[in-house]
Amino acid sequence: MSLLKELWDYRGFIKGSVKREFQLNYQNSMLGAAWTIINPLAMIVVYTVIFSKVMKTRLPGNAGTFSYSIFLCSGLFTWNLFVEITCKTQNIFITNANLIKKLSFPRITLPVVVVLNALINFLIGFSLFIIFLIITGNFPGWVFISILPVITLQIIFSIGVGIILGILNVFFRDVGQLYSVILQFWFWLTPIVYSPTIIPEKMRLGLKVNPMASIMNAYQGIFVEKQIPQWHSLIYPVVLGLILCMIGIKLYIRCSADMVDEL
Repeated sequence: MSLLKELWDYRGFIKGSVKREFQLNYQNSMLGAAWTIINPLAMIVVYTVIFSKVMKTRLPGNAGTFSYSIFLCSGLFTWNLFVEITCKTQNIFITNANLIKKLSFPRITLPVVVVLNALINFLIGFSLFIIFLIITGNFPGWVFISILPVITLQIIFSIGVGIILGILNVFFRDVGQLYSVILQFWFWLTPIVYSPTIIPEKMRLGLKVNPMASIMNAYQGIFVEKQIPQWHSLIYPVVLGLILCMIGIKLYIRCSADMVDEL
């Protein structure tokens, strides 16, 4: 409860930091926030051409013209949200070392700023995806509401991973480099650019161990199959995300004082 009180007391600091971070990202850019749309669109075009055209990727039971593009967008946009939260949070204490040393404020506000900025960037690009669904007649209808608990779950999991990495990275600087390598494998071990149905039965155990696989499957079910998620399949990432958040909070409470000396 004390952490929540600190966040509420410093809500003005959080709001100002989010606004300042967003402005800094685009203040010297001619296209500004448009880059949050251009970058993922370019990646989607590349993946669509390679996997849908060159490799002839098909989704079982989905013969629609835009089925693979929708499948790809629903995975890539949400995966990028996960990556942005975890990667920026893992460096948040190091990049703000001068601020932490000079000012007295709850360090836990910094990951919150990261999450809010990541959500803003996500919503800008994701809104374009929604417009595309509406124009092409592929909007999932009322099923779209079920994205809210799924994205909440993903954010909880991302925060847990990010805070733990951020604290460990202060004391062990190799953590950031190691996580970059892990992310590359994690991406390809998650069914984002391919359907899990193409994986041999013996290898599907890996998908059950991967919490992001269940989360991606929920998004793809909403947008491609236009069905609400199978909620029982999300129990594992929910529990894991909550455990990671509790571990992260305990690490923060135990190490917050020592972090200043390490920075």
